[in-house]
Amino acid sequence: MKVNLFVSKDLEEPYAEIYTDALTDNIQKAMVLLENEDEYEEEIGDNSILAVKKGQDIVLLDFEDIFMIRVEDKQNKVYTEDKDYLVKKPLYQIEENLDSNFVRVSKTTIVNLRKIKRVAPSLRGMMFIELKNGLKDNISRKYLSDFKEALDL
Repeated sequence: MKVNLFVSKDLEEPYAEIYTDALTDNIQKAMVLLENEDEYEEEIGDNSILAVKKGQDIVLLDFEDIFMIRVEDKQNKVYTEDKDYLVKKPLYQIEENLDSNFVRVSKTTIVNLRKIKRVAPSLRGMMFIELKNGLKDNISRKYLSDFKEALDL
């Protein structure tokens, strides 16, 4: 989906126009978000969704559906229970907007603490992490203390 943004200081109230050949779930969600901005923010919280891409579609993911965000092949991938998406923002910008359920476990990976299945010792002072959807990664020594602090250990 192509998105154009025009900023004008002459507007009394912002407005949006959407041109589409089909009314998809994502377009309906975007319309609700745009039309009821104040109510929607109260309902979902200020920053509890992340806009990601799947092919040409833009998908709005609730934070609670995100298992892991990881850099792979110079792309940021967002993993849910059974799907993966791309996001263009750098990892540090994504991290700034996430809630306290997310913690960085390595230079390239952020995980949702609520989606952890198990944590076990690994090689050279690192820890191994497995998520409930089967994804696995290592917690590097550099981020281990932050990880333990997030878990109150």
